[in-house]
Amino acid sequence: MQRVRFAPSPTGFLHIGSARTYIFNWLYARRHGAAMILRIDDTDVGRNTQESLDSIFEGLRWLELEWDEQYRQSERLALHREIAQALLEKGYAYRDFSPYVELEEKDWEGGRWLFNPAMREMPRAESDRRAASGEPFVLRFRVPRETLEAVRFRDAVYGELSKNTADIEDFALLRGDGTPTYHITSCADDLDLKISHVIRGQDHLTNTFKHVLIFDAVGGRRPVFAHLPLLVAADGSKLSKRKHGPVVSVTTYRDAGFLPHAFINFLCLLGWSPKDDREQMTRQELIEAFSFEGINRSNAVVNFTEADPLDPKAVWLNAEHIRSMGVEDLSGHLLPFARAAGFQVESGKMMQVTPLVRERIKTLRDVAVAADFFFLSQLPPYDPAELIPHQGDAALALTVLKRARQALETAEFSHPSLEALLRAEAGALGVKAGQMFQPIRVAVCGRKAAPPLFETLAVLGRETCLERIDHAIRNLG
Repeated sequence: MQRVRFAPSPTGFLHIGSARTYIFNWLYARRHGAAMILRIDDTDVGRNTQESLDSIFEGLRWLELEWDEQYRQSERLALHREIAQALLEKGYAYRDFSPYVELEEKDWEGGRWLFNPAMREMPRAESDRRAASGEPFVLRFRVPRETLEAVRFRDAVYGELSKNTADIEDFALLRGDGTPTYHITSCADDLDLKISHVIRGQDHLTNTFKHVLIFDAVGGRRPVFAHLPLLVAADGSKLSKRKHGPVVSVTTYRDAGFLPHAFINFLCLLGWSPKDDREQMTRQELIEAFSFEGINRSNAVVNFTEADPLDPKAVWLNAEHIRSMGVEDLSGHLLPFARAAGFQVESGKMMQVTPLVRERIKTLRDVAVAADFFFLSQLPPYDPAELIPHQGDAALALTVLKRARQALETAEFSHPSLEALLRAEAGALGVKAGQMFQPIRVAVCGRKAAPPLFETLAVLGRETCLERIDHAIRNLG
């Protein structure tokens, strides 16, 4: 059985790039009947926080993409040390007692440091004696140096890749305090959990050459690697928690009122595309369309500004999903946002309002503005001049409102009846329909731009409509 994994480190909120990695793993798993593994890579004790761990789970649960198995690396340290020790026994690793072992590994990369010959060539007996005496050491992988070799693997996205061993340092497997590094924990768990495909960001490519060495040394089967293009800002810089802040957090989009499946659709289109030109896709359609062949090699741009942190395409796509949703489903998503805005809304009322605002909102949070007049007991102040229709005056507006009030006192409050009644009243007054409807719309909604008038009147009900028209008449008087 094929098995894929998502392995986040709890060192901050769930990054949208990490969420996309999870989504691509999930889509592959669901299309191919593979197991979806969630593995928390929490061995970096100095940086891990419970708050970050909670944020990861919070973000993943909001996406509504379930996983099949769950693990924590911190509970598997014995396995990591066991495999590191096995590499030492096979001669694929050696102890480094150098005084600078506590320096960060990054200080040795990029050709500044590859290995210390004295440590690498130390006789095993002397190494054992020094270790037995309690002298601290870093356990390092013995990268082949005797002849020029290339580490090769075929990436499902980038094709054949290779790197000369002369450009790879003798990387650490165990730190000076005995804790395993990312390299050994990742490979050990991938082997033990029988991960068949490692789908992760392109920024891990450098690590993959090291991991291939570990897989081959252990004698385990290499997984298939598929590296995803990076997400970058408009200026080409990699999206970073440190540089860009909450704008790259999944919860920013959630709190802005995005639908989970719309946000998933948006992230999928960052660096991947189906074989056709579709953009709006359901979850099932994404599963059926997903393939490594559709993943681009170039980085994907997320467009945002300081003034507008939400990508415009994400907003457009969310609006498209809102319009295509059923009323009951959309109403259930809108209700928490209406209540969060301070409105006392019952689910039945929300069901009535939803079809009237569905075409007028782009995010769920927009309901607080687009539909506020449905929920308020009293409208906020508005300019009485808004009540005056085109090619009319205050006297005409006053006449229209009084006539409408009188008619609505005994009207049947349904869309067809209200439309027929008010059109008839406009004819009786000898005014155009627009001149009749605008004063009424502003009176009951407090604005010119509002949902269809007759449906709005029916939802507001007789008592509210009459009260608001009375208020408008007093304003004009």
